[in-house]
Amino acid sequence: MSTIAYEQDKTVIRPVPILISFLIAGFIGLFSETALNMALGNLMSELDVVSSTVQWITTGYLLTMGILIPVSALLIQWFSTRQLFVASLLFSIIGAIVSGIAPSFSVLLLGRIIQAIGTGLLIPLMFHTALIIFPVHKRGTIMGLIGLVMMTAPAVGPATSGLIIELLSWNWILWLLIPFLVFSLVYGLAYVQNVSVLSKPKIDVLSILLSTVGFGGIVYGFSIAGEKGWGNLLVISTIIIALISLIIFSLRQFKLDKPMLDLRTLKYPKYTLGLLSVSATFMIILSTMILLPLYLQIGLGLTALTAGLVLMPGGIINGALSPIAGRIFDKFGSKWLLTPGFIIMIITLWNLSNVTTETSIAMVIFLHSSLMIGVTLIMMPAQTNGLNELPRELYADGTALINTLLQVSGSIGTALAITIMSASQNSFLENVADPSAPSAVSSSLTAGVQTAFILGIVLAISGLIMSFFIKSSKNT
Repeated sequence: MSTIAYEQDKTVIRPVPILISFLIAGFIGLFSETALNMALGNLMSELDVVSSTVQWITTGYLLTMGILIPVSALLIQWFSTRQLFVASLLFSIIGAIVSGIAPSFSVLLLGRIIQAIGTGLLIPLMFHTALIIFPVHKRGTIMGLIGLVMMTAPAVGPATSGLIIELLSWNWILWLLIPFLVFSLVYGLAYVQNVSVLSKPKIDVLSILLSTVGFGGIVYGFSIAGEKGWGNLLVISTIIIALISLIIFSLRQFKLDKPMLDLRTLKYPKYTLGLLSVSATFMIILSTMILLPLYLQIGLGLTALTAGLVLMPGGIINGALSPIAGRIFDKFGSKWLLTPGFIIMIITLWNLSNVTTETSIAMVIFLHSSLMIGVTLIMMPAQTNGLNELPRELYADGTALINTLLQVSGSIGTALAITIMSASQNSFLENVADPSAPSAVSSSLTAGVQTAFILGIVLAISGLIMSFFIKSSKNT
């Protein structure tokens, strides 16, 4: 695994140093994605903005990635691995600096969007590069390592940022990222090598516009639906326009000789089933990441730091088990992972739908950790099994489509969870004598969270059904 010969120019490629470069940069990038979540209350008071405005710190990040990632398949064919790696780190560094010195919310949002461009470039490039430099029989282990980074970074983000806020200020969350980002850039300059074949296809501007309106519109529409309501004209019109744009975009990709995003990947059954499985799982992850913090802070009355610490073990367990799941995948394929994973998730989500204001912190830690074990058995194995079925020329398109749908499904899952929770919470308060009483607030939110977890159960059951039809790729 130490070296391979690069087919095009016979340059000796060293896979391990390249992978390390991406893992370091990926960890910092994904850590920064959730790092400011625990600082939203501080930002509201210091920058004088309301909750609907401050949520754009997250919405803007997701929206930027939802627009950029579909284009990544085209960028990978136009720019070298080193060029895209360096560009992603430079965007991340500049974004962190702008956000750290932000005197106003608009400047902070600009910095976050610049950071999102860096992460949006890096993540699909990391998957694409890993598929090229590692042989098929080792990809499960490699994707497991990537999974370790992708799940551990967001998991430690809230607790770490909560601690920084208590000791310093929210700006230091961003200042402390910069030295690590600079180190990642220097390390990458030393070890990242060019591994992609640059075909430089013709750029179809209409496809880019349709992709931007379609994927970006879906993310934006569902992101604001939880706040404005599903009957809001802006929400309805945005989602309708986005869906029409996506339909036109998809039809156009099949007609073009050199499509921006080659949707022929969907003709491979294992890839399509894997795509749907990871999308359903990611909807569960994102909805849980918004439901549990609300439940812990309002339902159980914990501080932001304590809530972050409660959720940290699950993320760490997920990261630690990802390489192990990868090795099992390399040896036995996906069939021994996906079905048990969905069964674990169904059982856990059922128990989460029965939490109360009296549920112990230890039980919440146990349930969240169990859920993350189920996630570990599904995310990377299903994704790797699907990508393994694709021919080499479709790697970039396959990884771009998966990462795009993760952003889209994440925004949909979050919006649906918030909507279900709010409706159930309001229904609960209608039967309460004093809706403003603290006990009524905590009880009503807990009731809303209970109902919202039913969405996760439905998604997990659909995933379980799909797992029966997913066979291990012939290459595993």
